[in-house]
Amino acid sequence: MATKIRLQRSGRKAYAFYRIVIADVRAPRDGKFTEKIGTYNPNTNPATVDLNFDRALYWVECGAQPTDTVRNILSNEGVYMMKHLRGGVKKGAFDEATAQAKFEAWKKAKVAGTEAVKAAEAKAIADKKAANLAAEKQYNEAKAKAIAEKKAAAEAEAKAAEEAAAAEAKAAEEATEAAAEEATEEAPAEAQEETPAEA
Repeated sequence: MATKIRLQRSGRKAYAFYRIVIADVRAPRDGKFTEKIGTYNPNTNPATVDLNFDRALYWVECGAQPTDTVRNILSNEGVYMMKHLRGGVKKGAFDEATAQAKFEAWKKAKVAGTEAVKAAEAKAIADKKAANLAAEKQYNEAKAKAIAEKKAAAEAEAKAAEEAAAAEAKAAEEATEAAAEEATEEAPAEAQEETPAEA
């Protein structure tokens, strides 16, 4: 029986969640399987993998063939690294303790790299947020300045219109006063002209 290590899809539409299973090569993708050895959730960043390391190593050493995606997952989790180290122990290149020490060092470096990626992503998000906030602040300041200038222009226009109206009213009043004075001066002159004619 040809055995494969592959993903079995679950979850909802547009939100896939996978089980890592040991299955016969002839079985359908979401059909019967021999054993479930973990889960894989690609929706998180980075992807979340929950793997039974010992069972995955056992099946890889038994000759189970993983699919490309599962091979990448197992490689990232260190299954193939441990298989390689155990091969070295069997050949007598080094002992079990050395193999374990090498694996722990590899795992520590891997975790440090993952943490560095997470920190860089968090920093990029924070920087983007700060840049957006600064741009929004600058836009708000420019908008407030434009509104203040518009308001000042409107006030200046209203003041100029008021001054023009006041000047016009004053000119009209002066014209009325001048007309009234003119009329007053003309009236006594007419009266003087009429008096000798009556005598």
